[in-house]
Amino acid sequence: MVNKISPEELQQRLNNREKVVLLDVREPWEYEIAHLPSAILISLDTLSKNFEKLSKSDEIIVYCHTGARSQYACILLRRAGFDSVKNLAGGIDAWSDIDSTVQKY
Repeated sequence: MVNKISPEELQQRLNNREKVVLLDVREPWEYEIAHLPSAILISLDTLSKNFEKLSKSDEIIVYCHTGARSQYACILLRRAGFDSVKNLAGGIDAWSDIDSTVQKY
């Protein structure tokens, strides 16, 4: 089971300056269009080769365009021993509904 976080909850946590790692699993061209500040880009197809770029002690919020790829990424991370992983419900598309500075595509 993949835990989810709503865009509103994530926004509140970021506004409160809570420590979370934002992991963008989209392709570089998608990241260039729109991304969350301070997000780490590791595309889904390279994630399993780049686990060492992440810390198992951090809370990781994973996102993609609509939430499907990030859900799969969460499963991969959990299988690799990352316990604190959440999927951003609706992805960056849903995030752009609460943050008008993020472009829809």
